[in-house]
Amino acid sequence: MRPPGSPEELERRRRRAVALLAAGHRPVEVARMIGVDRRSVRRWKAVHQHQGTEALRARRASGRPPKLVPRQLQQIERVLLKGARAAGFATDLWTCPRVARVIARRFGVQYHVDHLSRLLRALGWRPQKPQRQAVERDEQAIRGWIKDTWPRVKKKRRG
Repeated sequence: MRPPGSPEELERRRRRAVALLAAGHRPVEVARMIGVDRRSVRRWKAVHQHQGTEALRARRASGRPPKLVPRQLQQIERVLLKGARAAGFATDLWTCPRVARVIARRFGVQYHVDHLSRLLRALGWRPQKPQRQAVERDEQAIRGWIKDTWPRVKKKRRG
């Protein structure tokens, strides 16, 4: 588990431990003075002896490497832009399970659907609810009604 403190504070603590060791203190004493385990002090001492002061510097935690490289993410984005029908689905609605299937088919990589929403957000995609419309909806009839009937039935302004 990572100890509390910013990376810079942890680096200062490692440098202080090495300085105390150089001043003649034993690892057990140094550990007690700065509040760490003696094994940490011994590890810092060994790293400092073999790799120098630079090895004590704070580094960014690397974390788990991504499952898809940037080039693959660009390919996924191109597939998304073409639409779900072009990818072989019955409707043009993208869902996380559908995106997961496309990624698994193309790259052999499994993603949990909950994580895919984070991945899609990182790519600039946002969840949207599809607009519901009746199957029987007739756009031409609606335009005609708005043009012809609506002006006759709407109330006239008094004044």
